[in-house]
Amino acid sequence: MASTAVETLPVLPLPDGVVLPEMVVTVAIQSKEAAEVVSAAADGRLLLVPRIDGRFASTGVIASIVDRDTRNRQLPTVTVRAEGRARVGTGVVGSTPVLWVQAEPVVDPEPDAEIDTLAANYRAAASTLLDKVGGRQFAGALREIDTASALADTVGYWPDLSLERRVELLETIDVGDRLRVATSWVKEALAGIEVQERIQQEVTDDLEKGQREAILRRQLAAIRSELGEGDADVIGDYRTKLDALTELGTENPDAALPEATLEAIEREIDRLERTGNESMEANWIRTWLDTVFELPFGDRATERLDLTEAREILDADHTGLDDVKDRLVEHLAVRKLRADRGVENEPGDRRRGVILALVGPPGVGKTSLGESVARSLNRSFVRLALGGIRDEAEIRGHRRTYVGARPGRLVRALTEAGSMNPVILLDEVDKVSGGWQGDPSAALLEVLDPAQNHSFRDHYLEFELDLSDIVFIATANVLDTIPGPLLDRMELITIDGYTESEKAAIATDHLLPRLIRRNGLTEDEVTFTPEAITSIAATYTREAGVRRLERLLDKAIRKSATTIASRPADQADEPITIGPDDLRDLLGRPIPSEEVENRIDRPGIATGLAVTGAGGDVLFVETALVDGEGDPILTGQLGDVMKESASIVRSIVASQAERLDVSVPASKRLHVHFPAGAVPKDGPSAGVTMTTALVSLLSDRPVRADVAMTGEVTLQGRVLPIGGVKQKVLAAHRAGITTVILPEANGADLEDVPAEVRETVTVHLASHIDQVLDWALEPAPQSPTTTEGASLAA
Repeated sequence: MASTAVETLPVLPLPDGVVLPEMVVTVAIQSKEAAEVVSAAADGRLLLVPRIDGRFASTGVIASIVDRDTRNRQLPTVTVRAEGRARVGTGVVGSTPVLWVQAEPVVDPEPDAEIDTLAANYRAAASTLLDKVGGRQFAGALREIDTASALADTVGYWPDLSLERRVELLETIDVGDRLRVATSWVKEALAGIEVQERIQQEVTDDLEKGQREAILRRQLAAIRSELGEGDADVIGDYRTKLDALTELGTENPDAALPEATLEAIEREIDRLERTGNESMEANWIRTWLDTVFELPFGDRATERLDLTEAREILDADHTGLDDVKDRLVEHLAVRKLRADRGVENEPGDRRRGVILALVGPPGVGKTSLGESVARSLNRSFVRLALGGIRDEAEIRGHRRTYVGARPGRLVRALTEAGSMNPVILLDEVDKVSGGWQGDPSAALLEVLDPAQNHSFRDHYLEFELDLSDIVFIATANVLDTIPGPLLDRMELITIDGYTESEKAAIATDHLLPRLIRRNGLTEDEVTFTPEAITSIAATYTREAGVRRLERLLDKAIRKSATTIASRPADQADEPITIGPDDLRDLLGRPIPSEEVENRIDRPGIATGLAVTGAGGDVLFVETALVDGEGDPILTGQLGDVMKESASIVRSIVASQAERLDVSVPASKRLHVHFPAGAVPKDGPSAGVTMTTALVSLLSDRPVRADVAMTGEVTLQGRVLPIGGVKQKVLAAHRAGITTVILPEANGADLEDVPAEVRETVTVHLASHIDQVLDWALEPAPQSPTTTEGASLAA
């Protein structure tokens, strides 16, 4: 290409368009920078350069300003005439912020035979394209263009040409290359139009308005045929699957689907056939049908009705938990009798699945029990983690009107299980909380109601599902956060913490064999003495469950595995025996235990018992008199119920101060503190403990260090029953306490406490606060001037 002298011109960027030579365009001045460029073009000449993907094109056009329109001050315009291409050179520093560059004008070469041939080819293709789209008048104008360069630039007027291609056309300096590119684009557009015409010709015969849907389906079929894609009989496949579901009732009446369900499926298949496969609605219908046909209708696991074998499996997997095992065996016994006596399929009779709620501290085996239950019943097992769920749609599913709608977790659990009677574990049901999306716990009311779950309706499916043959097992740490109506629908089984001997048995029977295999060892290579296991359970753990115990055993086994892997080859077979003396090196220091007698070192401190989410625990209550007047000071992150209990205790002591021979100095305020202030505390069962601590402070009689107590107290001094007796007694036993004071009405709950604990802990049952004070307080100090003590008769 020939070129002329280089010019220095201001640059006017074009962010959303391309100007080609010979064009006359009006440009809106939308920015201050653009206005400065127009003002800088003193002789009316400037360089128009398109900007694409954050960069300037390498080629622009030199243009002359032919008109300026400033009547609209908000949006002035200039009319420019593009003269010719110019290569964009280096920038030149000017006295204004305007970008000045060196522009090298490009002069087209003299035509030759090759360019003439390319121009003729392009002219013919472009004329054909214009005839196809009804632009014959433009075809005539095309014949009047006499230069090859201008002829190639005419493809830039095609409205369907993208911005990237227009920039590519501008940057193609060589006329021959530009003609080749322009010809290929024109032929591409021609091919697209010819395909459309062929498809239209194949599918259009006497178009009528009432046949629009059928014509659209034929067009889609023609497009697929043109692309070489097969047209699978999707509708036929769906109808075949529907026929299979319809035949379930003939083979097994108990597995027959309701007529309403079959009609809903058939209705959606008909909608899909009328809609066609191209629309968005068709995709939603296909997704719905695929979800429905993935459900295991008619597939039910054959239940194991051998009671002895089922009990053996449960006993092999878990130590203890007899209540749960007995309930499951009872369920199997009922199912066995119904099957043997032919009452399984009586008209109007519905199956009743098991709905259990296992409540207890972490690490006692609630979650792992679900898998054992499924194995004993010979059913599939699915775990649903409900912790932190806030959206009701997680249970009931989304309505199909929403984008991305999907069925609820229960429907997906059935698909995952592959049967309609699995064991579904609803894990951490107490962690479900409501939000603006709804209350998931309310959605569980229908799921866990034996009288309603045979007709559960998922919002996505919009037909009824029978959940009555599913074994639901819910797990929770506490009952306080579970709504009453939901709790009423479940059979509550409390799993309390383990004693040290039970922990040792679990470690020996279950934890150690699994951990040894997990660490690549055999039971002959690493052994624990019974004394070592008992010592770990007693001195290294304080929890109600066995998770910390499992972690400690795993740590000891890992260290043993390191020792074995580091040995020479001739010593690799020597076994390792871990005894009590080896625990300090393997596990470090045991948990420091502060003796209760060290905490009960003065009057005004009492030992209580509480139940938290982690099991039973020992709770200390401290009282003191401080300067000032007013209501008592209560600290320790107390809940409303415990604050009310403190007010009741103050009223009891104040109303019976004379009989108790105690008094609160007028210039003193009472301060009641519960240590471990970071732990929230609530509940009425600390009333007895607070009363004892307050009387101890005012009477200067210390509380016995070996005594712990629990119970709610009334204004008349009566001791009312509380919950969690077993967990509280176990906590007292772990803390080394030998005497426990309980409400008299909780006497029957002592049957749940293991015999070995009852043998080492003395339990007093109190009906009045006077009895508690007699058992808990040290005797009053003797003096010649005082009586033996104040009478505490009711």
